Amino acid sequence: MEVILLCIKVFFVRILDVTLGTFRTILTVKSKTLQASLLGFFEVLVWFLVVREALNSDIDSIWVAIFYSAGFAVGTYLGGMLSQRFIQGNSTLQVITKNRKVIDVISGSGYGVTVINAKGYNEAKKYMLVIEVDNKNIPDVKEIIKKLDKSAFIVVTETKLVHNGYIK
Repeated sequence: MEVILLCIKVFFVRILDVTLGTFRTILTVKSKTLQASLLGFFEVLVWFLVVREALNSDIDSIWVAIFYSAGFAVGTYLGGMLSQRFIQGNSTLQVITKNRKVIDVISGSGYGVTVINAKGYNEAKKYMLVIEVDNKNIPDVKEIIKKLDKSAFIVVTETKLVHNGYIK
């Protein structure tokens, strides 16, 4: 019974620890260093306490290691999910299309679009669209594009800084 309680405790505390760590890493990448530092403090405190308890236990069972590892996996998943939901950000979509209607529909949907005339390898007339969007709107824009031009070339890059312009 003691091994089961330790395994469950290690599992859930490890989920908390790794969720904080994943969230901290994404905050660091987004240059939110103060928030990342605060999360890092609690992440390491939680990690230290659970590792100390697991290592100082008289219980010698592979199950502790399995639950520790499972907590890591679940924590990584949850941290990523929470980060996507709570950490706001923008992305730039670069789209190469031959279909002029893509421009009209995206613009008509309220997205700001910069259009650059482009020429393909085979001299075909194309358009390069530059669209800055809130990350939560990426699926909507991609769906519009795919409905109108299944062969459109789409590149999505995370935006570090935006100054002026229009973002939906």
